[in-house]
Amino acid sequence: MIMLAQLLLSLSFLVAVHEMGHLLAAKYFGMRVEQFSIGFPPKIWSFRKGETEYALSAIPLGGYVKISGMIDESLDTEAMKLPAQPWEFRAKPAWQRLIVMLGGIFVNVVVGVMIFIGLTYALGDTYILKDEVNNNGGFDVGPIGQSIGLKTGDKIVKINGQDFKYLEEIIHLQTLLSTDGTYTVERNGEIINIPIPADFIQKFNKKSSPDNFLGLRFPPVIFKVVDNTVASRMGLQKDDKILEVNNTPIQYNDELISIVQAQRKDSANSKSDSISFKVLRGGQTLTFKAKFKGEKGVGYYPSGPSKEFQDKAEQVITYGFFESIPRGTERAFTTLAVQVKAFGKIITGTLSPKESLSGPIGIMQAFGNEWDWSRFWSLTGVLSLVLAFMNLLPIPALDGGHVMFLSYEIISRRKPSDKFLETAQKIGMVFLLALMVFIFANDIIKLF
Repeated sequence: MIMLAQLLLSLSFLVAVHEMGHLLAAKYFGMRVEQFSIGFPPKIWSFRKGETEYALSAIPLGGYVKISGMIDESLDTEAMKLPAQPWEFRAKPAWQRLIVMLGGIFVNVVVGVMIFIGLTYALGDTYILKDEVNNNGGFDVGPIGQSIGLKTGDKIVKINGQDFKYLEEIIHLQTLLSTDGTYTVERNGEIINIPIPADFIQKFNKKSSPDNFLGLRFPPVIFKVVDNTVASRMGLQKDDKILEVNNTPIQYNDELISIVQAQRKDSANSKSDSISFKVLRGGQTLTFKAKFKGEKGVGYYPSGPSKEFQDKAEQVITYGFFESIPRGTERAFTTLAVQVKAFGKIITGTLSPKESLSGPIGIMQAFGNEWDWSRFWSLTGVLSLVLAFMNLLPIPALDGGHVMFLSYEIISRRKPSDKFLETAQKIGMVFLLALMVFIFANDIIKLF
C-alpha cells in the first residue's frame, strides 16, 4: 500500500503539472478549455470555475485537458463539423497551437530541474572514495559482478580507461550504458580489463541488483546472534570477531561465507558434520565447535563496515542555494540524456524492451515499501523528465504527434485535414493501448 500510495501521488502530481502547462498556454492565447482532469473517467469529483470544469477521476494513470476545437483523446468529431469559432484551438495560428502542445512538456522539464535543484540543496552529495575501498581489500563481488568476470578482492582502478574518484561512478547509468566500456581491475598484483557488456544495464532492473553486483568488504564482527542457530548454540556473542573458520584464518566476512557454503556441501555429502570457530573476545582468543550438518548458515548478523572505515571513506558535500542551481540543472539534464541514450539502445535492439521497460508495477517497486521522501522526490524528478521525453516522441495521440503535424503545417503552410488528424489519432491510441498492455503484462511476468 505504501508503494501504491507513492506511485499514485507521484503520477498525480506529474500529470497535474503537465496538463496545467497545456491549460495555461491555451488560456493565454484565448482558447476555451472545457475540462481539466486528473485521472481518466469515471469522474469522482469536480467543480467548475468560469468555462472550465476541473475534475478528479477514478483511473489514476494519467489525465487530460480538453481544449475546444482540438482533435484529442475524446475524438469529439461532431464539434469539428461545425464552423470554427475564434476561441477554438483550430482557429488559432499554428505557432500558438504548437506552443500549447509543447506547454506540458516544457513544464515537466522545468519541474524535473527544480526537483533536482531542491534535492541538491537539501541533501547535498554523499560519496564513498574508491581508493579507501581498494585499500580495504577491494570488493565483495556478487552474482551480477561474477557474471562479467569480476572476483571478490578485485580493486577497480579505472572505468573506460579513465581514473575515477567515487564508488558511485562504477554503477552510474552513464557507465552501464557506455559503448565498449571496461572496468580495469587490480587482481593479485595483476592489471586486468573486464569488458562491460552492451546489455549489462538490464541486470539492474530490480531494486536488489546493485547489492548483487558489488559490496564492501568488512571484518567478521558479530552484531547480533540469532536464537536457535549454530551461533547461539556455540555461545557466540555480540562484538565477537571471528579469526578462523575450520582452522582457516580469515580477514573478511565474505571469506567466512565462502567457507560456510563449502561446509554446507561437505555436510550434505557426510564428509563433515561440524564446524569450528576461533574468535577474539575482550582480548582473549576462544575456540568453539558445533554440529553443522543440515544447517543453512551460522546464524548471526555482521556489524558491517567499521566506523573508522566509514569516517575515512565517506565524503559529504553540501551546496549553497546558488551553487545548487547549476549543479542540480546539470544533474537533471544528464539524467535526461542517459534516458534518451537508453531509449536509443532499445530502438536499435542493443537492449531488450522486455528487460528494459517498466510500467506502473515496476515503478511502484522502485519507490520501495517504506516512505522515504528523498527517494520519492528523486524518482519523481526522473519520471518528470522521462514523461517530457516520452511525450515528445512523434507518435499520434502524444503531444509529440501534434508537434510533428503542426511543424509540418508551419513549414509547408498546408494544414492536414481533420479526417487525417482523426485517423492518425485513432492509430496512435491503438498503438499506445497495445504498448500499455505489453508493459503491464511484462511487469506482471517480472513479478514471478
